[in-house]
Amino acid sequence: MLIRVCMSKIHRATVTQADLNYVGSITIDEDLVEKAGMRPYQYVNITNVSNGVFWQTYIMPGPRGQGDICLNGPPARHFQPGDKIIVLAEAWIAPEELKELNPVVVFVDDKNKVTEVKKHSAISND
Repeated sequence: MLIRVCMSKIHRATVTQADLNYVGSITIDEDLVEKAGMRPYQYVNITNVSNGVFWQTYIMPGPRGQGDICLNGPPARHFQPGDKIIVLAEAWIAPEELKELNPVVVFVDDKNKVTEVKKHSAISND
């Protein structure tokens, strides 16, 4: 049996663009993808703190250092520039691996520049 867990998140990023006519996905600055340990084309969950909308799509890496967070395709109707979002990356692990899980949390400023990276464990390793 495998369980679904959060492996990393980008906390309170600011949407910089919404492009309805794009095929689909979320474009994220490659620096943020890398700091969070996420991967291009990995599925992520996106929660819009501004309006409560939840969406799932895959990552397209954006230009490094630009701070881009762009919702492409249908989610552009629910995520607008200026909205605060949380991007959560998932992993499937065996229950015995939970002790080793140390999710990465990337904190950003209003321009999506990294201010802090933390790791935390939900379960004590004792």
